[in-house]
Amino acid sequence: MAFVNDNYCNLKDSYLFSQIAQKVNAYVAEHPEKKVIRMGIGDVTLPLAPAVIDAMQKAVAEMGVKETFRGYGPEQGYDFLHEAIVKYYAGFGVTLASDEIFISDGAKSDCGNITDIFSNANTILIPDPVYPVYLDTNIMCGRKIVYMDGKPENNFLPMPDDSVKADIIYLCSPNNPTGAVYTKEQLEAWVAYALKNDAVILYDAAYEAFVDDPAIPRSIFVVEDARKCAIELCSLSKTAGFTGTRCGYTVVPHALVRKTESGKELELNKMWLRRQTTKFNGVPYIIQRGAEAVFSEQGQKECREMLAFYKENARIMAEGLRRKGIKFYGVLALWAKDTSACPLLAAVKTLSKQWNALKKNCKQNNKNAWFLTRRFCF
Repeated sequence: MAFVNDNYCNLKDSYLFSQIAQKVNAYVAEHPEKKVIRMGIGDVTLPLAPAVIDAMQKAVAEMGVKETFRGYGPEQGYDFLHEAIVKYYAGFGVTLASDEIFISDGAKSDCGNITDIFSNANTILIPDPVYPVYLDTNIMCGRKIVYMDGKPENNFLPMPDDSVKADIIYLCSPNNPTGAVYTKEQLEAWVAYALKNDAVILYDAAYEAFVDDPAIPRSIFVVEDARKCAIELCSLSKTAGFTGTRCGYTVVPHALVRKTESGKELELNKMWLRRQTTKFNGVPYIIQRGAEAVFSEQGQKECREMLAFYKENARIMAEGLRRKGIKFYGVLALWAKDTSACPLLAAVKTLSKQWNALKKNCKQNNKNAWFLTRRFCF
C-alpha cells in the first residue's frame, strides 16, 4: 500500500489566498453590479517596464536564430544575471560572490523548497502575522513550530527571546503583511541570537525595493557575520511586477556551515546547489534577460516609477481609513483590524469612497489600472 504524508491532515483545506479568491469570486458572481476592492493577495496591475519588454523581445529574437539559440541553461542562473545582482547589492554596501546567488522562479518556490536541505528535527520560529507559506511548508514536513507575536506594542517586529530555542528563524522585512521593517540594530540582535544558538535565519527580502530610508537595511547581509547564519530570499514580483513573469533569487553564503544530526559539517551553499541541480531546470533564458534589464539604470528608473504609483494608491487608502477613524498600521502595506460584525464589508464600504481618488491617480499617471496594497486582519 502506498501511504501518503499524514502531515497534510494538519493543514487547512486550502491555501489562505486561494480561499480568499474563492470567496471574492463568489461574491462578485452574486453581485455583478458591485465594485469590489480586492485586499487579499497583493497582485500588480501595471505592465512590465519598457526596458524589461525590450530585453525580452530581443531574447525571443535570439531564440529564433541558430547562432544565438539557447537550450538548457545553468540551473543556478546565467552569469549575466548574477553579475547584475552582484552590482545591485554593491549599491547598498553588500558584497556577494556570483556563485552565492541562485536564480529561481520566485521567492515563494524558494521559501518552500529551501527546507529540503534542513532536518525535520529542527524547531521553527515564525513571526505572527506573516506570509503563510512559512507555516504551511513546515506543517507539511511535521516540524515543531513556535510562534513569536508581532503586535502594535512591538511595532509588529518581534525580537529574540533567550528563553525560546529555535533552529530555523523566519524573518520578513519589510514584513508581509504588516509592512514593518527591522532596523540594522534589530537585525544585529537576531544575528547574535542565531550565532549563539547555531540557528539559521531565512530572511525574506521580497519587498526590499519599497525601502526609501537609507538607514533601513535592504539586505540582512549589511550586518556583520550575517553570512555565517543567514540565507536571503528575494523576488522580482514586487521589485519589477514579475508576478506573472516569475523570477527571483536566493543568496546562500559560502560561510554558512552547519552540522547534520550525525555531526558531519556541510556547507549549505553546496547543499542548495545539489538540491537545485537535481530538482530544478532553471528559469527560461528570455525571463532572465528581462530580469537583467530590471537592474539596468533605465530599468531601475522605470521600476521606481511603478513603485511610486503603488505607494500613492496606498497613501490614498490610508487617507480614507483615517477619515473613517479605522486604526491601521503600515505604509508599504496597510494592516488593520476592525471590530464590526463584518470587517471586510465595512472596509470595502469605507474605501469605496476613495474609488474616484484612485481612478484620478491612475489617470494622472496615464495608467489604466489601480492597485490596493495588502490585506485586512479579521
